[in-house]
Amino acid sequence: MKLFGARAVLAALAFHRKSDKEHKMSAPVVFDKKPVVMKLEPGTYYWCACGRSKKQPFCDGSHKGTEFTPKAFEVKEAKQVALCNCKHTKNAPFCDGTHSKI
Repeated sequence: MKLFGARAVLAALAFHRKSDKEHKMSAPVVFDKKPVVMKLEPGTYYWCACGRSKKQPFCDGSHKGTEFTPKAFEVKEAKQVALCNCKHTKNAPFCDGTHSKI
C-alpha cells in the first residue's frame, strides 16, 4: 500500500511541475524595437501589453484568450510621451530603454 501511495505522490508532483511550467507567463510580442513618441490629450488610455493590437500602442482587444491585459493610464494635461512598443518596459506604458537590450 505504501508503494502505491508513494507512486501517487510522485505522479502528483510531476503533474504540478508540468502545470507550473505550462502556466508561466509567456513573453509579449515585440511590436517594434523603438518607442512611439506622440502628443496625448487629457484622458484615459489603454496601452497594449501583449503586442498583438493592430492599433499600437493602444489596445484593440487582441489580448483576449491570453494572460495579458491592457495597462490603463491617465493623462491629466496635454503632453508628449514615449510609449513602449517592445512591450518589455519595467515602467509600463512608458519606454525605459529596454528595447535596446532585446
